[in-house]
Amino acid sequence: MNILVILAVVVVMFGLRFLKPNALAWAAIWWIGVYLVFRYGVDPPMPTSILGMFMFIISLVLVAYVTAANDRIREVADTLIAFFVNPEYKVALGLTLVLLPLLVAFQVYSGMSGQPQAPLLARTIHPPPPGSISYQGKQIDLLTVHNPFRGLEQSDPTVFEAHVAGGRAVYYQNCVYCHGDNMEGDGFFAHGFNPIPANFQDPTTIAMLQESYLFWRIAKGAPGLPSESTPWLSAMPAWETFLSEEEIWEVILFIYDYTEQRPRVSEEVH
Repeated sequence: MNILVILAVVVVMFGLRFLKPNALAWAAIWWIGVYLVFRYGVDPPMPTSILGMFMFIISLVLVAYVTAANDRIREVADTLIAFFVNPEYKVALGLTLVLLPLLVAFQVYSGMSGQPQAPLLARTIHPPPPGSISYQGKQIDLLTVHNPFRGLEQSDPTVFEAHVAGGRAVYYQNCVYCHGDNMEGDGFFAHGFNPIPANFQDPTTIAMLQESYLFWRIAKGAPGLPSESTPWLSAMPAWETFLSEEEIWEVILFIYDYTEQRPRVSEEVH
């Protein structure tokens, strides 16, 4: 928070109170004061979309305040009628009618012509996993756990392929809608997320990760992302609610098999 900005707004509003402005002017003062606090008193700066949402709520609150009493309604109506009718306000009315459209046009132009800005907060695409997770009441150590079916790739290829087939069924029943037929992150719903799902065909994604990492991300989904991964709008569910532990390990096998990638080898912990 920028304390100096907040204190300045509070002092100015306190001073203006002694001028006894009418209800309309007081509502406008409150609106401007709150805007200045949200716009310049919050650090890091508030996103424009969030600021607009807050100011819309403030506007509704001020309208409710003004219309809550008959005397305030009459006061506001008399003020507006006088502003539009009395000759003494002719210059101010003319300036208002000219400046307001110009201000709106300037805001639109600024929004369209401004250069894209980098996010205020950095986020990690592959955030570090926790040391362990709870999965359906079972504690799993992510530092030591291994895919229980990976060893079958050499020792019993037939059984291994059966587990890969199980993972294929899991993928096309649950994952294809977002991650896509070809696992390129271009499923039906992919562009509803921010960022879109990862492209598993890209060698800089799952080939850099251990299978235990994928287990964590699939099991916990978006709700399990640590703070450094925000702000994301991912709707990936926590699949531990829907899938068994075996199904998650099998779909991991299928993802690597389909993309012809190999998981990162686990380092020994000394």
